[in-house]
Amino acid sequence: NMPEYYLTDAEFEILSMQSKQIIETLEFSTPFNIVELGAGDGLKTFKLLQYLVDKNINFNYVPIDISQEAIDLLTKRLKERLPSLNIKPKVGDYFEILKVNKQSDYPSLLLFLGGNIGNYNEDKAKHLLELFNDNMKTGDKLLIGFDIKKNPITIHNAYYDQHGITKRFNLNLLLRINRELQADFKIDDFDFYCHYNPITGDVKSYLVSLKKQTVELKAINKTIDFDYNELIWTELSKKYSLNEISNLAEASNFKLTSNFLDCKHYFTDSLWEK
Repeated sequence: NMPEYYLTDAEFEILSMQSKQIIETLEFSTPFNIVELGAGDGLKTFKLLQYLVDKNINFNYVPIDISQEAIDLLTKRLKERLPSLNIKPKVGDYFEILKVNKQSDYPSLLLFLGGNIGNYNEDKAKHLLELFNDNMKTGDKLLIGFDIKKNPITIHNAYYDQHGITKRFNLNLLLRINRELQADFKIDDFDFYCHYNPITGDVKSYLVSLKKQTVELKAINKTIDFDYNELIWTELSKKYSLNEISNLAEASNFKLTSNFLDCKHYFTDSLWEK
């Protein structure tokens, strides 16, 4: 992992070192459900699951993802590494699946990890969290990852890393559009720019057109004209102060129970109760 991009390591540290505290703070009767929204490769959650399995705690793990491929791979990997894990994978829309889960007799811990909430602006984040809340039972809990506001230079360096990984990640979007929409973006004709506003906590990432150009997207019968230096906005990644996290919990009808922080206080997995 690149050292500048601290987020993955910080959360891995929290879930490796503090699984015991997280589970004890739940105060759940067993069995219970752990429902992970956007499970992906499941690496984030592995240490938490491993702790529960090692302690013979009775629970079901319900990973949800929109990608069947991701879920199949995750299920296979977890069955190899944690053969006694009770895994009930689901593919599809979060809210359809949460609606069904709400009927469960068991308490549930929802996981929304990584910096996922940071990809939403404040209004959309609040709306999403209210939807989570609507699909939870009283006493259910949500463990949610937040990238914390910190020295702006640290954040700047995470996006302008020396290996250019963030730049490649953004330019890769053009290759994906080429592949999926039969487009003819030339990535050498675009550059990467990002800006952090330490007051609002917003990191906005852009691709910059390095010349006046026209791109064709054959699959949807469209052409797009770009001016010299025109921007494509690719991503929002919002950082929060602990105070803002507390306010967001309250605004979306949750009670904040605990913030679990890494040793540098770069990131928190925040535990909320409905």
